[in-house]
Amino acid sequence: MKILLLNQAFYPDVVSTAQHATDLAVSLVENGHRVTVVCSRKAYDNPEDRYSKKEFWRGVQIRRISSFGFGKGTKWRRAADFGSYLANCIVHLMALQQFDLVVAMTSPPLISWLGALFVRVKGGKFAFWVMDLNPDEALAAGWLQAGSWITKRLEAMLLYSLRRAEMIVVLDRFMAKRIEEKGISQNRIAILPPWSHDHTVRYDAAGRERFRETYGLDDKFVVMYSGNHSPCHPMTTLLDAALRLANRPDIAFCFVGGGSEFQRIKDFARCHKLQNIVTIPYQPLDKLAASLSSADLHVVVMGDPFVGIVHPCKIYNIRTLGIPHLYIGPALSHISEMNPTLSARHGDVAAVIHYIQTAADSHEPNLMRSPDGMEHSQRRLVAKMVFTLESLGRDHQYQIGRKAWQAKREY
Repeated sequence: MKILLLNQAFYPDVVSTAQHATDLAVSLVENGHRVTVVCSRKAYDNPEDRYSKKEFWRGVQIRRISSFGFGKGTKWRRAADFGSYLANCIVHLMALQQFDLVVAMTSPPLISWLGALFVRVKGGKFAFWVMDLNPDEALAAGWLQAGSWITKRLEAMLLYSLRRAEMIVVLDRFMAKRIEEKGISQNRIAILPPWSHDHTVRYDAAGRERFRETYGLDDKFVVMYSGNHSPCHPMTTLLDAALRLANRPDIAFCFVGGGSEFQRIKDFARCHKLQNIVTIPYQPLDKLAASLSSADLHVVVMGDPFVGIVHPCKIYNIRTLGIPHLYIGPALSHISEMNPTLSARHGDVAAVIHYIQTAADSHEPNLMRSPDGMEHSQRRLVAKMVFTLESLGRDHQYQIGRKAWQAKREY
């Protein structure tokens, strides 16, 4: 089966969607499919990093396209980057032939619309892998106004993608409910959470020590937020806790990753002259185990309005490592249903401080690890995703064969 995968980020990028797209593409190739990926030449979090235009890697044909690369400093810069990427993507897609199956993700927002149009013009089946939901996210964040002209156009594009998709893969039941409320039958919605990267991300005691030594975290109780720093994951409560715990030199707050709000973390630490905040850029996949293992308490954050819109994937690697984690977010979400080690609401700084101090004062590293994430293993969930997509392909091949038989009979 010829498969086209559309997503802005792909190997060797290290953001979450790139890792999951890469895992899927490689697994599809291993199952005998011919996979082409159209993605960006520029790294998701650092536009100055560029990759080759074309590459054949592990059996995957990668075609990378350009965009402006203004960065994420302002909304107009983000919009310009997304717009230029989508425009260039249209040009590249026009030059491609029909695929049996087109799988579109959600980076940049509404790339799925191009995937749906491509199938409408060229034929084939269309699957929509919803990693986040836009323009719902932009509305919840206040970037768009409800009922505005641009909002209506973007909502129409999303609805077109949903209606054209033979299969819609969502990450949790809350996201499924939002899509059903848009008039989409639940029969076309499959709930399949993201997988942990347990093939490469495992507890790494030696890597933990190296990482902690490199970044001056020796003899510290490390509270870590690792991943995308976005308005969807507000850090105010955690930062306020760091400010109030500035008198505890044994506790360090480590922020690893990138995103539009990453600079705000740096500015907050500089403004308040905090020595207990450490900021570290995204780690490559081969160093991710060491980075995540260096934490004594991980933090997972979800903004109150974003349940069913975004889905923090970091929780799965954390559960696989067995490191305790503190969830800051709404009382009901996919994370709260996974029974986090500790849980607090946004604004409850006192509770966050209490949890951190209690954990730091009673910290016993050798007793705290309790891996719990096999149901979200990479082997299990990637295989399930591949099976879901192959079922669409089998149906497509059956329809082609039936049409050919009918045409031959009529002739």
